[in-house]
Amino acid sequence: MLLTAKMSSEQHLKDVQWKRDIEDFLEKEKKEKDQLKQEIEQLMLEKQQLTRQWSMNSNRTDEVNNEREKMERRILEAQIAVKDIQSISAAARDRNESLEAEKASLQQELSNATSATEVLQSKFSSLEQSYNQLLLEFNIAASEKEQLHDQRKRETGTMVPMCTEFPLEEIKRATENFSASRKIGEGGFGPVYKGFLRNTMVAIKRLDPTSLQSSTEFEQEISVLGKVRHPNIITLIGSCPEASALVYEYLANGNLNDRLNCRGNTPPLTWRLRTRIIGEVCSALIFLHSAKPHPIVHGDLKPDNILLDSNFVSKIGDFGIARLLRASRRTSAFHRTNPKGTNGYIDPEFFTTGELTTQSDVYSLGIIILQLLTGKPVLKIAQYVEAASDEDLMTMIDLSAGSWPFVHARKLAYIGVRCSNVSRKNRPDLIKDVWPRIVSLARAAMASDSPSCESIADENHAPSYFICPIVQEIMKEPHMAADGYTYEFTAIKGWFDGGHNTSPMTNLPLTNLDLIPNHPLRSTIQDWLQKHQKV
Repeated sequence: MLLTAKMSSEQHLKDVQWKRDIEDFLEKEKKEKDQLKQEIEQLMLEKQQLTRQWSMNSNRTDEVNNEREKMERRILEAQIAVKDIQSISAAARDRNESLEAEKASLQQELSNATSATEVLQSKFSSLEQSYNQLLLEFNIAASEKEQLHDQRKRETGTMVPMCTEFPLEEIKRATENFSASRKIGEGGFGPVYKGFLRNTMVAIKRLDPTSLQSSTEFEQEISVLGKVRHPNIITLIGSCPEASALVYEYLANGNLNDRLNCRGNTPPLTWRLRTRIIGEVCSALIFLHSAKPHPIVHGDLKPDNILLDSNFVSKIGDFGIARLLRASRRTSAFHRTNPKGTNGYIDPEFFTTGELTTQSDVYSLGIIILQLLTGKPVLKIAQYVEAASDEDLMTMIDLSAGSWPFVHARKLAYIGVRCSNVSRKNRPDLIKDVWPRIVSLARAAMASDSPSCESIADENHAPSYFICPIVQEIMKEPHMAADGYTYEFTAIKGWFDGGHNTSPMTNLPLTNLDLIPNHPLRSTIQDWLQKHQKV
């Protein structure tokens, strides 16, 4: 029993020890399990963190991949663009080389064209001078032919006067019986009246029938003006011996002296217009001095005897003391007479010799040139201008005429001084020396004007065929006359209305007075004006 008890106690102890061992084991297992659990939880936490990091890294990788793909696309596009730029640059270089070659070719062509143009301009200038000379010779020949025709008429006793003889009653009606209200001026030999005669506006000069001098002037005007026709010489339409009256074309703008003095508050004449008037007077004098068989000298050329029509075209009038010159034993033709004319404009040698020559008119022209240039009184004007320096000349120029180009003014002064030399032998020849210079100055004056239908516009010269031969202005309404020339309609119509039935260019009778519009030329002129107004 004791043994049993002992064995039971030992068994109990064993059981207890085994239980303790079991509990220790279980406690240990539990601790290990808890530790493993903690480790698992830690691992799970780390896993989650790693999962999140991986997820984040995965997103960033996608972004990086996207950015990389974008960058690769950009690089590819940039490479393509670089290739395009290189291609364009190469093409541009090729095009630039081509343009440089083309530019060099064009420059060479321009140089060749410029040289050719200079040659053509030189030829054109030479041809134009030849044309002017031929035209002058033609006019002279026409005048000579006309005078020969008159001579033959005289020889056969069937001389037909070139001007109409009007009855006294018709002259009285035209002037309202020489009414004071019709009086428009006072000449050296009698009053001048404005009248309307046979549907034409005319100027009628009545001379004193009791004066021998007036009678001489009456016959002299008919003798000279009844035989000559020129665009810049007043036209004698007819006469009335009963009233000692001479009938002329009517010129609306009076005489040059009144316009220089702005009589009636008229505006001053521009320097361009003054230059043109000088050229017109010179042309008329050349025509008179070249008349055949005997030269004609005016003898009393002055602004009072230079008349202006509605377009300010100048015409020499008052041929009362004009003379036909006959050659003497000397080389030059002259007429011996008592000194006549107007002080200041008359040839100084005329006072001492009594000889009237073509050089007498040259002197008067020189004084008129200087007066138009300076606007000064004529007394000693040539001496003052000749002695003037460039600075002094600038102060002498008539600024009411506008801004004279100084080079232009100096050239006119030079011509005027030479023409007005006190010695005839030192005065220039009108045809050889004066006319070419005046033509050049007149052309330059027109070319410097504004591009309008009143004048030449623009630094470029208008073609010569744009210019009306009568008024020397670009034509608005060009019309062709029976002589084959084209004129401004109002100018040629005014020419016809003034009683003319001859060509302003050739002085020959026209077959008819019909005018044909020159539409192609009008269109060309308008295109030219529009082009130069835009420049």
